[in-house]
Amino acid sequence: MSLSIYFLRHGETTYSQTGSYCGDIDPELTPAGQRMAQAFADAYRTLNWSAVYSSPMRRAIATAKPLCQAIGAEIHGRDGLKEIKYGAWEGKTLEYVKEHFSADYLKWLAEPGWNAPTGGETAYEIANRAMPVIFEIQQQQPEGNVLVVSHKATIRILLCSLLGIELGRYRDRIAVPAASLCVVKFDDHGPLLETLGDRSHMTDDLRQLPGT
Repeated sequence: MSLSIYFLRHGETTYSQTGSYCGDIDPELTPAGQRMAQAFADAYRTLNWSAVYSSPMRRAIATAKPLCQAIGAEIHGRDGLKEIKYGAWEGKTLEYVKEHFSADYLKWLAEPGWNAPTGGETAYEIANRAMPVIFEIQQQQPEGNVLVVSHKATIRILLCSLLGIELGRYRDRIAVPAASLCVVKFDDHGPLLETLGDRSHMTDDLRQLPGT
């Protein structure tokens, strides 16, 4: 039996709706986001889960809770799974950032691997704190199904790290809508991406909501 890691992005927040930058900011899920979390739990509660890991941020914990309550599992919080720190851009719209931080924004847009939002984190810094959580999971849970609940940028960077995609291209190569699921299987040949950005566990009305 091999190890499969199920990467679940948290459900909708008000920042998912507006597209404003939200990293360190810690909003609650919207009612629709809560429904997304419950829909995932309803669809996947019968899978044989070995463990559940999550970012300690409220929106991630709230997304993990319905499944954990359904299966009686503990949530293992890990700081390494937190979202990118946007620094001075936190809570700001794209239009505001373009106007007030134009030089940093253009650098970040061109090469987010090595350039950070003003006062924030680079993709390499995120990989350096998030990948150790994956190594821990591989050591502690070498077989079975493990759920990892995290955030848009962090999941995309983890997937790039695992699949050999240059980290500076994480924004261009990987799509992870709100409450979507990505599955990576680990076997003798290394990580295999089996599922990317799947939202089939949701009802049609939830899937039609903005997935930013």
